Amino acid sequence: QVQLVESGGGLVQPGGSLRLSCAASGIIFSINVMGWYRQSPGKERELVAQITAGGITNYADSMKGRFTISRDNAKNTVYLQMNSLKPEDTAVYYCNVRATRATYWGQGTQVTVSS
Repeated sequence: QVQLVESGGGLVQPGGSLRLSCAASGIIFSINVMGWYRQSPGKERELVAQITAGGITNYADSMKGRFTISRDNAKNTVYLQMNSLKPEDTAVYYCNVRATRATYWGQGTQVTVSS
């Protein structure tokens, strides 16, 4: 059974930091790309960042310089370090895993940036 277990969301003040984690298990195919998307109320889900098995990263423009994605291939885990958080970063953040023959989504973790 495939599981994506996300953790690290929560409430943080503007300018603060959070680190999200997503551990994948039960995936029998090779994992190619791991990443994070987010969705705010009334908006479409959007890419935050993604990273290939070889470590090549891609960020949405608004996250460049503030967010850092990394992964541990041995643990099938992807991380998202979020710094200098802004109220507009408030959203549900979803882990995304693209394997050879399937794509998987996590259940989402809420990130709220507010004073």
